[in-house]
Amino acid sequence: MMTTPFEAFSFAKRIPSTPSIGSTTVTKPDHIHLSFGFAAPHLFPIEELSQAAYEAVSLHGRTALQYSGSGGPRKILEWIQNRSLVHGIQAELPQILVTYGSTQGIDIAARILLDPGDHVWVESPSFFSALQAFRAAEAVITSFPIDEDGLRVDLVENALLEARRQNKPIPKFVYTMPTYHNPGGVTLTTERRARLAELAETYNFFIVEDDAYSELNFTGNKYPPLYTLLPGRVIYLNTFSKIIGPGLRLGWMIADRRVIDKARLLNLGGSIGVFTQEILAQLLDRLAFQEHVDQLSQHYHKQRDIMAEAIKSSFGDHVTFHLPEGGFYIWLRFGEAVNTSDFLREAAERGVSFVDGKSFFAKPEGYHYARLCFSYVSEEQILRGVNILADAYFAYEEQRLFGVTKQRHL
Repeated sequence: MMTTPFEAFSFAKRIPSTPSIGSTTVTKPDHIHLSFGFAAPHLFPIEELSQAAYEAVSLHGRTALQYSGSGGPRKILEWIQNRSLVHGIQAELPQILVTYGSTQGIDIAARILLDPGDHVWVESPSFFSALQAFRAAEAVITSFPIDEDGLRVDLVENALLEARRQNKPIPKFVYTMPTYHNPGGVTLTTERRARLAELAETYNFFIVEDDAYSELNFTGNKYPPLYTLLPGRVIYLNTFSKIIGPGLRLGWMIADRRVIDKARLLNLGGSIGVFTQEILAQLLDRLAFQEHVDQLSQHYHKQRDIMAEAIKSSFGDHVTFHLPEGGFYIWLRFGEAVNTSDFLREAAERGVSFVDGKSFFAKPEGYHYARLCFSYVSEEQILRGVNILADAYFAYEEQRLFGVTKQRHL
């Protein structure tokens, strides 16, 4: 029987193209993924989660598996409320919305605040999934550089002054990762936080504060969440992905009640992962959470130091980077003439992946940067992976400069 092929069709224009981020193809059994922004699997609380899952089924399964779930979702809201107080955030339960990770929170914020053509201001670089969400919302994206103290708030202020003077659009919101920035690793200073909050109040825009890494603190230095400075104009996002396990796909949003009410309208299927919330509630009842977080921070702190030393040893003065106070990432800066995309494949063929810099920018720039993740891999893999990456880079450099491949010399 003859069949007629489908006619050509088009997708919605608001859906952006989504190229592969980083070189993550496994080319060898022992491939080293410095590209993966994953948590360390050996630190997952497996035994506690196993018991929590058993109790969720045996004690609450017949209600927890219904649409509205059992008592777990409310316990999770109360846990978020109480844990937020540790960081100075005071919120009533109706101000908290559980989400599918913080990335869904970014998407929700974009969908409830943006109409096509509205303006969003971001850091440069910024989290690539956030950029995709804003493109899908058909927003006009303007980016502002970061330095070792975080977002250049002075440049944001100058742009706001100029926009008002010329009667140009003010952003609907500024998206920022102020603490242990992904990918930059930098942290916004207390002074800049205060000024950004003042600008949001003066110019009447929102701040979307992505705080996914703040629990992973290596130094003990404390920074006030932007939400504490301007609760009525900050949408605060956080996640269990970095502190329990990303496979849970649970995070949360804290905002003004009117914002949360709008966000709830987008949950067409009802509450988020109610059975998963039941398991997590059982886990948090038995987990010594602060001890758990301290263990995570100590481990990732050690991983950071190992990677930093490996970079210095393998790359010498060919790269610079800011030493992050927390989080998962080191952001490498190469010479201006280097294009890190050009040795992605070479690195992958040698057995290591990383994320090239251009993936984190709203416009074509950032080619001489690269993001490395120290959380997912072992100490031995960090040392070996950084050395392999350096080999790939120096082979690229010799080819670029001289047209031949030579052994590297530091």
